[in-house]
Amino acid sequence: MKETDYFPYEDIIDLPHPISKIHRPMALADRAAQFNPFAALTGYDDEIREAARFTSEKILLAEDEKQALDKKLQALLLRIEEQPDVEVVYFAADEKKSGGSYQTIQGMLKKMDTLHPTLILHDGTRIEVQDILRLESRILDGLPGDEG
Repeated sequence: MKETDYFPYEDIIDLPHPISKIHRPMALADRAAQFNPFAALTGYDDEIREAARFTSEKILLAEDEKQALDKKLQALLLRIEEQPDVEVVYFAADEKKSGGSYQTIQGMLKKMDTLHPTLILHDGTRIEVQDILRLESRILDGLPGDEG
C-alpha cells in the first residue's frame, strides 16, 4: 500500500479555500443557525408542561357551611353602603383543563348582584357566590355562628 492510500487528498489539502465570484458568503449567524436543534413536534413541549400543571377540584361546602356563608352575605348586604373591606377565598376555574385553583383576594366590597349572586369589589373583580369557600370581614366579627 502506498502512503496516499491512507490520505487521498494530500495533493489539495494545502490549497486556499475557494471563494465564489457569484454567491456572497453566508452570514455567520445564518451559518450557526444551521446547527440549531430541530423540533419535529412543534408545541409538544408546551403540551407536556400543560399536562403536568396541577389543578385542584372544587370543594363542595356542607349544608351548615353554606348557611354560615349565607348569614355572612346577608350581614354584608345590610351594611353594603359602608363598602367594607373583605377577604374572599374562592375557586377560579382553569380555562384550559378541568379543575382550577383557590385564590385569595382582599378589597373593598362595592356591591352585590343579587340577580346573579355575585360579589363585586371596587377593583372590578367579580366573584360568584357559588365559588366562595371562605368570606371574612371585620364587620362580621361577633356575628352569631362566626368561628373567626
